[in-house]
Amino acid sequence: MIETERLILRPFTADDAADLYEYLKEPGAHCFTEMKLASPQDAEEEIKRRMNDELYFAIVPKDVNRAVGEIFVHSEPNERKDMPDDTFFPCWMLNLKYSGRGYAYEAASAVFDYLFRNRGARRIYAYADEDNLRSRHLCEKLGMRQEGIFLEYVSFVSNPDGTPHYENTYQFALLRSEWEKMHS
Repeated sequence: MIETERLILRPFTADDAADLYEYLKEPGAHCFTEMKLASPQDAEEEIKRRMNDELYFAIVPKDVNRAVGEIFVHSEPNERKDMPDDTFFPCWMLNLKYSGRGYAYEAASAVFDYLFRNRGARRIYAYADEDNLRSRHLCEKLGMRQEGIFLEYVSFVSNPDGTPHYENTYQFALLRSEWEKMHS
């Protein structure tokens, strides 16, 4: 569990199923389309998966006391087997009713700090679809630098004629040395 001034970042519980369904019945960003839930029962099944992953955090504002989103982190295996996994890829998602309040920044900042200080992170990187201006802005606010743009990189949704809609994707990254310099 991670606590900030306004948030508790904690493991999901079975009681979070309704909250999860609320923001995943119509995901706010195309990249989460594959996670779309069709029913509250699907949310109950999905909660079980989230409960078994130590790097899946429910974002719970202290004054709301319900899961309004999530931040989850993937560890990227090191190519060298004699070296620890030190590269992480976080994803964040909020219920659109709670966006614009700084929760994503506060949660991501706390998780970045946790990864750098407690998990031995050397590098954290994130992707943001070209149309997802809020996520791109969040990456910049977190001190991440844009490393590149992948043109027509991936398709999460279809065009009206049924063909894949390929999206341009920005990659951002932050090194531990950069994080430490920003927070010294």
